[in-house]
Amino acid sequence: MTVLRLARSELKRMTGGLLPKLTILALTMVPLLYGAVYLYANWDPYGKLNQIDAALVVEDTGATSADGARLEAGRKVADSLVDGHVFNWQTVSDTEEADQGVSTGKYAFALKIPKDFSANLVSPGSFDAANQAMLNVTTNDANNYLLSTIVDKLTTAVHTTVATEVGEETANQLLTGFGTIHSQMLKASDGAGQLADGVASLHDGTVTLHQGTGDLKNGAAGLYNGQVKLRDGATALSTGAAQLSAGLNQLEDKTATLPADSRALADGAAQVAAGNAALNTKVQGLAGQLAASEQAAAQAQRGRVVASNSRLVAAGTITPAQADAILADFDTNAAPPAAPGPAAALKSAAGQIQQLADGSAGVSAGAARLAEATPALGGAITQASTGADQLAGGAATLATGQQSALDGAGKLSEGAQKLDDGAAQLENGAATATGGAGTLAAELAKGAGQVPNPDDTQKDSLAKVMADPVAVSSVSQAKAGSYGAGLAPFFLTLALWIGVFMLIQAMRPVTQRALASNAPAWKIAVGGWLPFLAVAAVQASLLTLVVDVGLGLNPAHPWLMWFLMLAAAMAFSAIIQGVVALLGSPGKLVVLILLVLQLVSSGGTFPWQTTPQPLHVVHQLLPMGYVVNGMRHLIYGADLAVILPTMLGLLGYTLLGTAMSTLAVRKHKYWTLKSLKPEITV
Repeated sequence: MTVLRLARSELKRMTGGLLPKLTILALTMVPLLYGAVYLYANWDPYGKLNQIDAALVVEDTGATSADGARLEAGRKVADSLVDGHVFNWQTVSDTEEADQGVSTGKYAFALKIPKDFSANLVSPGSFDAANQAMLNVTTNDANNYLLSTIVDKLTTAVHTTVATEVGEETANQLLTGFGTIHSQMLKASDGAGQLADGVASLHDGTVTLHQGTGDLKNGAAGLYNGQVKLRDGATALSTGAAQLSAGLNQLEDKTATLPADSRALADGAAQVAAGNAALNTKVQGLAGQLAASEQAAAQAQRGRVVASNSRLVAAGTITPAQADAILADFDTNAAPPAAPGPAAALKSAAGQIQQLADGSAGVSAGAARLAEATPALGGAITQASTGADQLAGGAATLATGQQSALDGAGKLSEGAQKLDDGAAQLENGAATATGGAGTLAAELAKGAGQVPNPDDTQKDSLAKVMADPVAVSSVSQAKAGSYGAGLAPFFLTLALWIGVFMLIQAMRPVTQRALASNAPAWKIAVGGWLPFLAVAAVQASLLTLVVDVGLGLNPAHPWLMWFLMLAAAMAFSAIIQGVVALLGSPGKLVVLILLVLQLVSSGGTFPWQTTPQPLHVVHQLLPMGYVVNGMRHLIYGADLAVILPTMLGLLGYTLLGTAMSTLAVRKHKYWTLKSLKPEITV
C-alpha cells in the first residue's frame, strides 16, 4: 500500500456522499469565515469614526494677550474639530446635558472647552499666574473600551496643535524681544565705547589730579612750615607789642607834665636870654672901662719910671744910658703879656657872654617851639600808647589765630596726603576702569553679535521650530496600509490553525484499515497526513485569494505570501495530525491549548516582548509566531532575509508532526482493550 493510495482512500471516504462533501466544503470555508470576515469587519475602523456621535461643549469666553491681540482659542479648536470630521460632533451648550448623554450612550464621549481656556493660554505672557489650559473629556467604557484610547489620541493631537499654535505666537514675541535686545545691546556697546573714552579721559584727569595733589601736598607741607614761622613771629610780635605797650604807657606817664615843663622851660629860657643880653651889655661896657683903666695905669707907670729914672740919673745913681735902658726894658716888659689881662679876659668873656646871650635867645625860641609842640607830642604819645595796646591785643589774637592756622595747616597737610593717596588710588582705578570699559564695550559688541536678530521671515520659521522643536521624520521600512492590513498576518495565521483544528473534528488522523495493513509506519503516517495537507492547502489558497482580491490586501510579495501560507498549512496540519494521532481524543484538547498559548505569545497584536517571561519560551518553541513574522515581511515589503529560515523552520515542524504521527502508528499497531473501547471519544 502506497502513501498516495492511503491518502486517496481517506479522501474518498470523506467525499463518499453529499453530506461528507458539504462537510469538507464547510471545513474548507472555516478559515475564510474566521480570517476574511473578521478582517472585513475591522479593515478600516478609524476611517469610520465619523459615524460616532460625540458631544462638543464650548464655554470659552476668549482672552486678550499681552500685546493686545484677541484670542478665541476655544472656538478655533471647536471649528477645527468640526471641520476635521473625525467624529460626528454634536454641539451641546450645556455641560450637564453632555455628561448625561455620555451616561445614557447618546454620545460616545464629550469634549468640553472651559470658559477660561483662552485666558489660561495667554497667562504665561504675564508671568503672574500662569495656568494650564484644560480640555475636559468625559468618557464611559460602557460605551466602548477602545474608544477611550482613541479619544486620548484625539485630545493629545488637539493639545499638540493648540500648544504649537500658541507656542508659535509666544516664540514669535520672544524672537521679537531678542531683536530688541540685540539693538539695545548695540546701543549699550556704543555707550560702553563712549564710556571707555570718558574713562580714558577720566584716567588722564586722574593723572593730572594726582600730580596736582602731589603739588598740593608739597604746598601744604610748605604752608605748614611757613605757618610755624608765622606762629613764632606772631608770638614774638605779641611779646614785643606787649613790651612796647608797657614802655609807651610808662612814657605816657612820664611825659604827662611835659607840656607844662616845656612851657616853663621856654619861659625860663626867655628870661635867661634876656638876662644874658643885659649881662652882655654890662660886661661889654665894663670891658671898655677896664681897658681904658689899664692903658691909663700903664701910662702912669711909665711916667713913674721916667720920673724915677730922672731922679736916679739925677742922683747919679744911674747913668742916662742906664735910664734909657731901663725905660726900654720897661716898654718892652709893658707890652701885653702872653696871657691876656683882665681887660682882655673880660673882653673875651664878654664875647662869650654875647654868644651865650645869642644861644639863650635860640634856646628860648626852641623852648617856645618845644612848648608849642609838646601838647601834640603828648597826644601822639597817648595815641601811640593806645595803638601799642591795640597792637599788643592784635598781636596776641594774631598769635592765637596763627596757632589755629598752624593746626589747620597741619590738618591740610594730612588731608593733602590722604588726597594724594586717594588720587593715586583713583588713578589706578581709572586705569583699571579704562581697560574694563574697553572690555565691556568689546564684550557687549560680541554679545550683541551672539543675540539673535531675526527678520520677519526668520522669526516665522524659528517660531514654528521653537513651538514644535521636535519633528519626527518617520522612515517606514515596511508599512501596513490599514488597520486590517496590520491585523492580517495574525488572523490569517490564526485562521489556518483553526481551519486544520476543525478538520481534525471530522477527519481521522490514521485509519484503522491502514493500521491493519503491513505497510511501513511512516507510509501510514504520511498517508494519514496528506488528506489534512490537501484540505489545508485549499483553505490557505482560498483565504489568500479572498483577502488579496476581495479585501484588497495587496501584499508586497503575493506569490511568496501564498507559498508561506501553504508552508504554514503544511506545518500546522502535520503538527495537529501528529498530536491527535499520538494522543487520541485528548490530543484535541492539547491542540486547543497550543492554540491558546500561541494566541498570547505569537505577537500578533502587541509585541511578544511585552508578554510575561514564561510566554517568551512558548513564542520561541511554537510555529505561529514565526509565521506571523514572515507574513508581515511579505505583506508589508520588509527584508526577505527571514523568509528562508522561517520556511526551514516550518519544514522542521512538519517533520516533527510526521515523526509524532509515525510514532502514533507504531503505538497503535498493537491492539489493546483501550484501543477497541476507548474511555472517551470526542
